[in-house]
Amino acid sequence: MSDAVIDLNADLGEGFGRWSLTDDDGLLSVVTSANVACGFHAGDPTTMRRVCATAAERGVTIGAQVSYRDLAGFGRRPMDVPPEELADEIAYQIGALEVFARAGGARVAYVKPHGALYNRVVADEEQAAAVVEGIRLAGSALPVLGLPGSRLHAAADKAGLPVVAEAFADRAYTAEGTLVSRRLPGAVVSDPAAVIDRSVRLAVDGAVDALDGRRVAVRARSLCLHGDTPGATQLAQAVRTKLEAAGVRVEGFA
Repeated sequence: MSDAVIDLNADLGEGFGRWSLTDDDGLLSVVTSANVACGFHAGDPTTMRRVCATAAERGVTIGAQVSYRDLAGFGRRPMDVPPEELADEIAYQIGALEVFARAGGARVAYVKPHGALYNRVVADEEQAAAVVEGIRLAGSALPVLGLPGSRLHAAADKAGLPVVAEAFADRAYTAEGTLVSRRLPGAVVSDPAAVIDRSVRLAVDGAVDALDGRRVAVRARSLCLHGDTPGATQLAQAVRTKLEAAGVRVEGFA
């Protein structure tokens, strides 16, 4: 048996208008934290309101998933945004989601970057500082969910914001502990059995095998399960069942 504790988070609200990508209702029955798209890579006001209302009703923690302004590219295209402008856009996204979280009787409890921004702030000190400044502009010392050892976490820690380490069961890692670019073969782990096994190992052992086979230490408090994966809800439920069978407590961090 294990004394490990892990949060399960998923990217939700990733639709726009009549188009929907994520099974929000299904995943909100499984995860403990919801990274809600705030309109810049996906999401619209009605979707944001609906996801926040359901999350609040089911006791799922609401987080703002902030992004570069890239609706057409789903926030996955690299962009060069001036730091002051990026900080304003981060604050704008958090503020928009906060309105709907409060309407549902909850609040925005943490912030997580999405896509290209997430990858950029792993190593880019200037962009990381801009994200943190945006969180401060939004008026609250919100926890920052991100990759362990990232520039984002360093900037957040310097600013006095709590940091939460995140791991990915369905993404390949480099030997340095960063995520393999989606542009490279093998970047996404698609075998459900492998995702489940990796989830348990990350939670219990704090480790994962890199793409080249080397063992990488990844001590994380939260585990991301991508909501846009085919069969995401069934996979998330299988992951949670396996974690609990291994003695891992599944609960939110905020």
